[in-house]
Amino acid sequence: MKQQGAETVALNVLNFLADDEERLQRFMTLSGMEPQTLKDNASDPVFLAGILDYLLQDETLVYMFADAYNTTPDLPAAARRALNGGDHGEYH
Repeated sequence: MKQQGAETVALNVLNFLADDEERLQRFMTLSGMEPQTLKDNASDPVFLAGILDYLLQDETLVYMFADAYNTTPDLPAAARRALNGGDHGEYH
């Protein structure tokens, strides 16, 4: 997978989180981010890697995402591996 495809997957994950108020609120609480921060950083590969890292920590969320986007559960992990610049630690 190329970086652009990986970024698209990560943005789909962000949309998936945003589609459910409880999922989004949990992500924002754990990450300490505000809605504007999410919007402002949506094109940053490090931020997108963090979104994928968050999803990949919860197998249930991975399967829910795969079901919602009619894809395989291994897609987010493949996207995470493909994102350049996203392996330098957590996004803050």
